[in-house]
Amino acid sequence: MHTVAIIPARGGSKGLKDKNIYPLAGKPLLAWTILQALDSSSIERVFVTTDDQAIANVASEYGAEVIKRPVEISGDKSSSESAILHAAELIERDYRTTLDTIVFLQATSPLRKPGDIDGAVELFRRQGADSLISATKIDDMTLWESREGKWESVNFDYRNRGMRQDRPTQFIENGSIYIFTPEVLRKFDNRIGQKLTVYEMEFWQTWEIDTLDEIDLIEYYIYKKNLAGQDVKQQNP
Repeated sequence: MHTVAIIPARGGSKGLKDKNIYPLAGKPLLAWTILQALDSSSIERVFVTTDDQAIANVASEYGAEVIKRPVEISGDKSSSESAILHAAELIERDYRTTLDTIVFLQATSPLRKPGDIDGAVELFRRQGADSLISATKIDDMTLWESREGKWESVNFDYRNRGMRQDRPTQFIENGSIYIFTPEVLRKFDNRIGQKLTVYEMEFWQTWEIDTLDEIDLIEYYIYKKNLAGQDVKQQNP
């Protein structure tokens, strides 16, 4: 099987300037995901698709191969799927190979334990899935939203609240690991196909970086869970 990791990393972040290369626990944010992918025995090559030269330089420095992301699919409203499909087509063309599995990793969700990526790939293959998401279990989260000025409960009935333990188990898609076949991407223009499986991660792995406020939180877990000391191997493309 030909399995590659593709990490989309646009420039021009608005919530946090230069988010993808913002310093995090001694490394640029993007570097954490690159090194985790390189440490996976399931992944043959690691690619970063980007429209930004500074991001490309960091990607190369930490061992990823760089794919230039065209400007027409690099805007605020451009989907990650469009960047991944573009990258996959270039990989197949330039390396004359057929991809079986794409592991899509978001740089903004670096709280992965050693073995998480390999565990997700193993689950994906064992279950014969065409797509996988990573998720974390929530035991007691009651969600509300405002609908036309009126507050309504979303995932429970406030009129019949019941016992917490009697509510169905629910999961948060944490954005850390996505796996799918190229056929799913081409057919549905989506990371999720018709046979989805879920790789469960711990609740502290829910958090991702969108603003400056999350930097301290993510760094706390990196050091508390000893992720900074995990044995990752830096490789040159």
